[in-house]
Formats: sequence, structure tokens, C-alpha cells
Amino acid sequence: LSYCLNSYNDNMKLFIFVLDSIPASLKKIPSHAPYLLIGGGTASFAAARSIRARDPGARVLIVTDEPDLPYMRPPLSKELWFSDDPTVTETLRFKQWNGKERSIYFQPPSFYINPEEFDSAENGGVAVLTDKKVVHMDVRGNKVKLDDDTEISYDKCLIATGGVPRNLQVIERAGEEVIRRTTLFRKIEDFKSLDKASRNIKSITIIGGGFLGSELACALGRRCKTSGLEVLQMFPEKGNMGKVLPEYLSNWTTEKVKREGVKIISEALVKSVTYKDDKLEIQLKDGRLVKTDHIVAAVGLEPNVDLAKSAGLEVDSDFGGYRVNAELQARSNIWVAGDAACFYDIRLGRRRVEHHDHAVVSGRLAGENMTGASKPYWHQSMFWSDLGPDVGYEAIGIVDSSLPTVAVFAKATAKDTPKAATEKSGTGIRSESETEDTATSPVVSATPAPSEQQHKDDYGKGVIFYLRDKVVVGIILWNVFNRMPIARKIIKDGEEHADLNEVAKLFNIHED
Repeated sequence: LSYCLNSYNDNMKLFIFVLDSIPASLKKIPSHAPYLLIGGGTASFAAARSIRARDPGARVLIVTDEPDLPYMRPPLSKELWFSDDPTVTETLRFKQWNGKERSIYFQPPSFYINPEEFDSAENGGVAVLTDKKVVHMDVRGNKVKLDDDTEISYDKCLIATGGVPRNLQVIERAGEEVIRRTTLFRKIEDFKSLDKASRNIKSITIIGGGFLGSELACALGRRCKTSGLEVLQMFPEKGNMGKVLPEYLSNWTTEKVKREGVKIISEALVKSVTYKDDKLEIQLKDGRLVKTDHIVAAVGLEPNVDLAKSAGLEVDSDFGGYRVNAELQARSNIWVAGDAACFYDIRLGRRRVEHHDHAVVSGRLAGENMTGASKPYWHQSMFWSDLGPDVGYEAIGIVDSSLPTVAVFAKATAKDTPKAATEKSGTGIRSESETEDTATSPVVSATPAPSEQQHKDDYGKGVIFYLRDKVVVGIILWNVFNRMPIARKIIKDGEEHADLNEVAKLFNIHED
């Protein structure tokens, strides 16, 4: 069906613009949603699924300012870069480390109901309003206003607005030419634009040594081996993941990233960025000068709390994000989940977490509580990072390199890689909270150990314990997989341990 949207007479000629679909601005938007979810990311989708599981006839409306249906973000900096498919930026399908293919979208369009049919859907369902931003929240009136002045009332509301990538002030002040050649990596469009840029330029510099920066450095480093692209990574710490890993392991990780073809510039504090002679010039505070074609600023995330003022919601002064209780509640009928939630962890205290698995766990819990569960946040979410298919780690709790650590390592075998772990489990996104997988009992592998000599500092696999007041508050499983429930129990128990070598034996890291 075609709709005549506009016609006018100009110099006696009639121009009629006909489109095959109504633009979003003219589509009928539901005036009321029993369940309104603000934000279209992982937390929102997990909440929608949870609400529908407990209330099968529920009508759930997701409002997102992105043009896309809910999708998972981790593959944007991980598996998508390792795809051999030249059309990957269009298909957004990727092979997981286990060889199975999937889309980054949680569900196909057919899973959702049309927003125009929202009020009449007999069995309820989940509808998504894309390209719409909630700009004002009337908590007393139980309604929100969109950027086109449309109002939607609600019974229960979830704020899952995620975060906005931080930028460096020196880049923001550097002018249009620099900003145009800088990527702040977060969304599908950022993946597409960086992929395109990396194929058409000679040099990319990643600023940031955390999870995102290191993953992108490894991904682009692999590409540089075939395309000649120069990939540089700079950060203020001494080594990659310096804020998370103990120094010796950070140094080892840095060497691993270098072997991927990345040039590392450590202890780098950016003083200024200028555009000169078709190049970006990054001037460091110690006098070093780096010339590059493009910058990726991976320097953290700012929780999106734009609605705090109009809603009268409290923002945590220490961690950022909306301050909520242990049930993720900000007010009697408003919940917050994902990156934007500063919640009370009944084991580890007040926290804000920016990881996929936390988005799944907190979104699901918020959805349950929106349907009357009244459950506190007790499940410790995990997170993971892969430096390609061969080195990866999973972590839980508070992992901060400023804390004292005790680590136990063992020699790795061929099965101790992210690729082998996902082949065994059959899951690609390593979030047991999403897949509902439970750890299996360790099985002795018949795979022989690698024939090449293992270097004494080659930390093949191991367990790193992070301590606060002699109690384990965080654990990293380094190339050790399917053991997260054990780590979770150790943190939940909150006991002092006289000998952590004995505790490490629970993870069976010494088995071949």
C-alpha cells in the first residue's frame, strides 16, 4: 500500500511523492504501554523476555534512539572482525569461535509486533519504536515525552539507557577535521564506519588500553598482517589492561598484543591532537609525536542519565548512573538495569557494572521485579574478554589492579582457548546467564600438550584472586573456562582463606 505524503503545485507541474511505507514520524505510536522500556540494548531485551515469561499476555514497548532492533554489542569488537565474509557489515552475521554462525540481533523482525498493532495484539507481545528518544519523564503522571513531543503513559517503566562513549577533551577541542577522523566505538554504525575506514587508510591509532581498546587493537592487528594497515595502541598505563590485571600479566598481555602486529605506545598522555598535511598529529606530554590517519578513542563510558533531572531521580556521585536499591528500583514503579544502574550488591556493596552479562542479569531481574517478584540482586554477573580465538579470560566480582592479588598458574594445553571452550559448550557469547548453561565437571582431556617449549613467563592458564581485607572479592579465570559457578560461590561465601593455592585446586587447572 502506498501513501501520498505530500503534493504541491509548482509552475503548473504536480509533484507527488509516494513512498511504499509510512515514515516513522507519521506512524501511530501507542499512547499507553503497560510495560515501557527506555533503551533498546541487551538489558532492555532481557527485561522484555523476562516480563513475557512471567506475564505471557504482557504488552511491552521498547523505545530506542538507535535505528536497529535489539542486538548484542560484544561481537562488534570481537568476532565480526574475524569474519571472512566481505559482506559482514551488511549481514552482521558472524562465526562464533565454535564455528557456528549467528546474527548479532537477538531476534529477527518477525519476533516483534508492529507498534501500530500494540493496543490490539490479542496475546500481547514486544514492540520496538526505533529512532525515538525519550527526552522527558513525568514520574508523578506516569508518562514520558519523546523528541517529537509524543507522550506515552505507562504502568511500569524500565530505564536501560546504557552509556555514551567518553571522548578526550583535547579531541573535542581540536576542530572538525580531527573529530571527523575520530571514532567513538559503541554502535553498529561505528563498526561499519571503522571497518570502512580501516580498508581505505594506512594508519589507525587506538587510544585506550582497556577491554575495548585491546580487543579492537588485536582485531585490527590481524587485518594489518594482510592489508599493510599500521595499527598503533596508546594508553597511560605501563601495559594493556593495566587497571585490571596485575602488572606481570598486563606486561604479558602487552607482548601478546604486539605479536598480533600492533605497535604499543605505553605511558602515553595525550597533550594535543591537530590535523596537518592530511595527517592527524598526536602530541604526547613527554614530547613524543605520533602521526596517524584515524583515531579510535576507547577511553571509557559515561552512563546516560539524561532523564535524571526531569524524573527527579538520584545519580550516584561516586560511580555515576541512577542510584537504585538491591531490587534495581529507583521509585515505586521505575526500575533501572544495565550500564546506567548503580545498584546495591548485597555481597560487594554499591557498584555499577558495564558488561554484557550484567546487562542480561540485571535486565532479567528488573523484568521479574516489574512483574512482582521482589527479588534482590545477588547473582554475580561475569564478564569476558578475548584477544582473538587463542587467549581469553572470564572474570567476576571486583577486579582492580590496585587490590592485592594472589595467582596460581599452570601449563596450558590445546583445549585452553576461547575457541576450544566454545566448541565444547556449543555457545558463542560466553554468558552463562544468557545461555543458562551450567558448569560441567572437568573431564581429563586426551589432547597432548603443545610440543613447543613453554616460556617460564608464558602464563598459559590460571586463576587470579583479588583480595579486600583478606577476603576474595574478585576472580579472573585466565584461559580457564566453564568454571564460573565455582568462582561465584567463593565470592558469595565471603570467607578468609589461609591458603589460596588450595582454593585454586577447585578449578582443576593442573589437569591436562
